Amino acid sequence: MAGLPDWCEPLYDAPRMRAIDRWVIDQQGVASLELMERAGEGVARLVEQLAPDGPVAVVCGKGNNGGDGLVVARLLRQASREVGVICLGVPDELSPDAHANLERLVGGEPVLGLADGAARDLLGRAGAVVDAILGTGFEGAARGGAAEAIEAINGSAGRVVSVDVPSGVDASTGEVGGVAVRADATATFHAAKVGLWVRPGKSHAGEVVEIDIGIPRGAPASTQAGLIDRRVLDVLPRRLAGSTKFTSGHVVVVGGSAGLMGAPAMASLAAMRAGAGYVTACVPASERHVLDAQLIETMTRALPDERGALAPAAIGSALAALARAGSLALGPGLGSEQGSADFARELARRSSVPTVIDADGLNAHAGCLAELAGRDAATVLTPHAGELARLLGIDSADVERERLARARQAAELSGAVVVLKGDDTLVVDPDGRVAISRGGCPALATAGSGDVLTGAIAALLAQGLDAFTAAAAGVCLHAQAGREAARVQGAAEGVIATDVIAALPRARRA
Repeated sequence: MAGLPDWCEPLYDAPRMRAIDRWVIDQQGVASLELMERAGEGVARLVEQLAPDGPVAVVCGKGNNGGDGLVVARLLRQASREVGVICLGVPDELSPDAHANLERLVGGEPVLGLADGAARDLLGRAGAVVDAILGTGFEGAARGGAAEAIEAINGSAGRVVSVDVPSGVDASTGEVGGVAVRADATATFHAAKVGLWVRPGKSHAGEVVEIDIGIPRGAPASTQAGLIDRRVLDVLPRRLAGSTKFTSGHVVVVGGSAGLMGAPAMASLAAMRAGAGYVTACVPASERHVLDAQLIETMTRALPDERGALAPAAIGSALAALARAGSLALGPGLGSEQGSADFARELARRSSVPTVIDADGLNAHAGCLAELAGRDAATVLTPHAGELARLLGIDSADVERERLARARQAAELSGAVVVLKGDDTLVVDPDGRVAISRGGCPALATAGSGDVLTGAIAALLAQGLDAFTAAAAGVCLHAQAGREAARVQGAAEGVIATDVIAALPRARRA
């Protein structure tokens, strides 16, 4: 199994963090209470930054996450802050380290549970609330006193800081099985957890702040998930003095139908702006004039069509166009006719070049995703949640609840790199690796943005990048172009897809 490339910042799941903790304690001789002290110090500093004044409420669970919270309470009290502690378990129920820190607590006993009116009053007055209920080992749905406490925290007016992961969020997947804390910031230890960057967990985490707790060098670092860093743009091919339009990459875009010719036009132009030296757009013969009027630099090729839509009769012409191609972008504007779906499935099966499948090219494979596993060349799928749901035969709400699991399922079934689009765009390789976009680019929430991404990834495939790297680099380039377009236009709300295309070269430079 391949490791993460160096342009990925490692993210950890719960089992890997447990392994690191055990290594530090058992093999490096660092006391678990010392690690807890350092964690609490980091959280206390973050609380002081977010809410420098006013009372603080610290809500502690029974495990070590609650122990971290007790350290926070002690340190803030030592700094003369008014701090109230709410414990969800009696002392005998606490983990050993949490119990030790309960005994170290000075300045007032904790309130046990939320039934006491003092607890509700404390949450109502607090300028900051520390969520120390459930830690990285949590899975499933919060219940009982934990669920009640989570709802109370979400109803408070103070700034909320979660300890390591918002309570109710699965640290390994980002899944939320029930209620979960909505934090303003999450202080996460050693390195961020996968679930803090994958929705819905990402939407609960707020600002993610990594706290160094002194893990020695040499800690077990094997992980299969990471954040896409801008360093990925350093791997993009550059044109040299001896480059030609063909050595710069030849992309063939196949799609289009009556009323949907803008999509292949945008994919084609995006491929050129992303560095492809030559683009051929293969579109229905009856609609070719629409594309010819929009694009000057792109070559167009007319394919046989039926009432403005591509059909199986166009397979031979499409395959001929691929003879000298470096990659294929299949699906933009293809339409939903049955003949077009049959055409798309057949072309995907017979294409011998790296292929990006998007839009109706994806919908054509609904219920038959495994067909793609037989392809010899690399495949990249770029669905949004609705398209992935159709591919897997499930509801889109299921995808949004389990984004990482469902993207992995699709990658395994298809043998393709799956790019599940969203603010947390996931790039999932069949070998298990996951590269996650930092997101934060609302300018991309505009029609045609997906076609731009398809063209960009196709260009990078045509220039020789492997599928996982091309997909991750395309996602990063796309997001950076969206930010650049918003800067130029003055607001994310004014950005349209062609603005993003125009910003692609500047995004490479940035």
